[in-house]
Amino acid sequence: MKKDWKLPSLKAAQIRTPQEAAIERSLFALDPQVRSLGIGRRYFIHTYGCQANERDSETIAGILEAMGFVPAFTEAEADLILLNTCAVRKNAEDKVIGQLGALKRMKRENPDLIFAVCGCMAQEEDIVDLILKKYHQVDLIFGTHNLHRLPQLLMQAMMSHERTVEIFSKEGEVIENLPVRRFGKHKAWVNIMYGCDKFCTYCIVPYTRGKERSRDPQDILAEVRELKTQGYKEITLLGQNVNAYGKDRASGYGFAQLLRDTAEIGVDRVRFTTSHPWDFTDEMIEVIAAYDNIMPAIHLPVQSGSSEMLKIMGRRYTREEYLALFHKIKERIPGCSFTTDIIVGFPNETEEQFEMTLSLVDECRYDGAFTFIYSPRTGTPAARMQDNVPAEVKSRRLQQLNEKIAYYAHQNNEPYLGRIVTVLVDGPSKKNDQVYSGYSETNKLVNFTADHAEAGDLVQVRITEIHSWSLNGEKVEQSQPQTA
Repeated sequence: MKKDWKLPSLKAAQIRTPQEAAIERSLFALDPQVRSLGIGRRYFIHTYGCQANERDSETIAGILEAMGFVPAFTEAEADLILLNTCAVRKNAEDKVIGQLGALKRMKRENPDLIFAVCGCMAQEEDIVDLILKKYHQVDLIFGTHNLHRLPQLLMQAMMSHERTVEIFSKEGEVIENLPVRRFGKHKAWVNIMYGCDKFCTYCIVPYTRGKERSRDPQDILAEVRELKTQGYKEITLLGQNVNAYGKDRASGYGFAQLLRDTAEIGVDRVRFTTSHPWDFTDEMIEVIAAYDNIMPAIHLPVQSGSSEMLKIMGRRYTREEYLALFHKIKERIPGCSFTTDIIVGFPNETEEQFEMTLSLVDECRYDGAFTFIYSPRTGTPAARMQDNVPAEVKSRRLQQLNEKIAYYAHQNNEPYLGRIVTVLVDGPSKKNDQVYSGYSETNKLVNFTADHAEAGDLVQVRITEIHSWSLNGEKVEQSQPQTA
């Protein structure tokens, strides 16, 4: 193993200091020798995991295109293949490892093909060790903290024909001068902060993404204004925990203020993700209620309906506190839709504690949920607990939970029948190119018929059929739509 490789350390990644993160505006640079490195070459990016990874892939694509690369439509025509990885659950890691195995043949057939692995998995010691020992076709490994170094790292890997590894385990900084190639034309992600300081006992994200560090509000708002000028209709403010925005800086400018200022720019739709109940303030609720262009759709992860489980998970709120917040939002923002995250089979979860999760779902009647069987993450406190809930019990609990979520999702959609909703068109439906699809203000997937519609159009759709996870309808002409 080369001594100059910079390898990850979960122990180092836990460190948190009170210093504000530096905002760097000149770290990214394209030296003359790398500016044309990609001319005549194509790249292909596999993106796994969350919206933060999607946004990182847009930055990676922007950097590569600034170097002369152009996107490939398939792996087979690519000269550079990057796997931007997720570490939240083991099955996400298994997909990447499986993909690495499948790509071995391509490397044998084309020795000049460059493979790179980046993202959250690259921040894990055991994963990097596995790749170095077993997957020799990987030429470049870099992490979440050094995207700005991609030109130099890629130059080294391509010119030296030797494996290049550079991963920083640190609190992190905010880097502002990175290029971006937006994958969408009418919806855009806007990072407002990076990292997480919550350290939920099951979660690897604080280790792979660093500490909470907020961008300067003027940089964020300037980006939103530019996107509006470019014709984007929907902006999603993005962070591991957007509610904590600004708490790491001395200015006192927080997420409620940022949300208000973003809405006042006049973008048609403003969304945000993800929220932690611990930081969801009354001021935030008032701002959401006050602006019609802040969409009434809240993702509010609960994880468990048992206060005992929540304490072991390190979630910092009780069942009662979560429900009080939920009902406060629901009362102040009529018609708001709610989605959540729930884990089943956490170490020592009893049947009674699982039933408390089901009863919380009965009370909240979510519009949807991301539900998971507990997956131990090496290096987290929960991974040191005995994973003592049998696999068959976990599977049965997940099925019970999913059936209940689907039941309430369908019930929540029933009032939409016959109503007219405003839909932001994404394009033709994935299942039928004669049908269009998009999302309502409450983030309901709507498939609809129309003589013609363009991606990015805001259209009125009368709902004619409901399902648990989508609505069907037909485009209508109406100047005063009922919002939903």
